[in-house]
Amino acid sequence: MNLLEGKVAIITGASRGIGKAIAQKFVENGATVAFTYLSSDEKAKALEEELTKNGGRVKGFKSNASNFDEAQKLADEVMDAFGAIDIVVNNAGITRDNLLMRMSEEQWDEVMEVNLKSIFNLSKAVLRPMLKARKGSIINMSSVVGVSGNAGQANYSASKAGILGFTKSLAQELGSRNIRCNAIAPGFIETEMTEALDPKVVQEWRNTIPLKRGGSPEDVANLCVFLASDMSGYITGQTINVCGGMLT
Repeated sequence: MNLLEGKVAIITGASRGIGKAIAQKFVENGATVAFTYLSSDEKAKALEEELTKNGGRVKGFKSNASNFDEAQKLADEVMDAFGAIDIVVNNAGITRDNLLMRMSEEQWDEVMEVNLKSIFNLSKAVLRPMLKARKGSIINMSSVVGVSGNAGQANYSASKAGILGFTKSLAQELGSRNIRCNAIAPGFIETEMTEALDPKVVQEWRNTIPLKRGGSPEDVANLCVFLASDMSGYITGQTINVCGGMLT
């Protein structure tokens, strides 16, 4: 079932992990995908080839979502390439963890720029085509620590909590134009980054989760497909936790 047939999606930070899984699922469901990357042209080309080998329409764009002008340029280029923007997944994010007493201003500012300002930048950049079409789905990637907080992550938690307020406000502003905005709050998701951790530590984390496992990028991607599709047409302004029951 091609739930996203005929739709054009922008996915930021799609070169690996959750972003890559979202891009894969979107292509599998018939979407045309424009994904962003920051540095490696070679990796971006490889991802394009991987996602198009079964007939998908995919194009990578070198773009820094935390830069206002680059976000606007990205939206313009996607419109020129594909003629529409139906879905945006604001997925780009970083961590710069530290206790507050040791956290530098640079560590605070960098996380806010990439995690929170980028969402303002791209959401604003795509408003004109979405308003003209009177439809759209904006999906913002938050985190369970944006809901609960976490020691040593004051900057990250604040940025992810800010995303929730932004999402609810945008949903109220745009609902009358049939543009929906929702947030996803992943919990402990096992990606390339967690593979470098001590297996004993990872297992301890799994044991604290009611479902007794870490999530996969596909768990998050499946929810993205639902929120991007017409199946979620009456859902907006919501935060959905993908955490195996961590916050229950």
